Amino acid sequence: MITLHCPYCGVDADETELTPGGEAHLKRFGPGSSDEDFEGYLFARQNPKGVHFERWRHAYGCGKWFLAARCTMTLEVFGTYSAQTTEPPKKIKDAISAKRPGWTWGAFS
Repeated sequence: MITLHCPYCGVDADETELTPGGEAHLKRFGPGSSDEDFEGYLFARQNPKGVHFERWRHAYGCGKWFLAARCTMTLEVFGTYSAQTTEPPKKIKDAISAKRPGWTWGAFS
C-alpha cells in the first residue's frame, strides 16, 4: 500500500484516501498549437520502470491536488510537493539522486 504525505494538510494518507491523477509536469499547449501537440498532450504518457512523477488528490481529506515522486518498481516514495510547482524541489531531486546515481531531472522534463 502506498502512503503519501499531503503537503497541504500535513496528513500521511494511504492510497484509499487518495485519487490518482496521472502523470505530473505535462506541458499543455495553448490556442494555435498544432493538432499533433494537442494529441500528444491528451494521449502520450511516459510509463517508466523506475522514478515517476504523479498527480494525486487527497479525496477523503482536504480535497487538494498535489504531486508525488515515487518508484514504480519498489513503490518507494521520494516525496510530495505542491501541485503549483513546475519541477520537483531540490530536496526531492537530491533524494532520488542519492538512491539512483546518474539520475537527472532534465531527462524526464
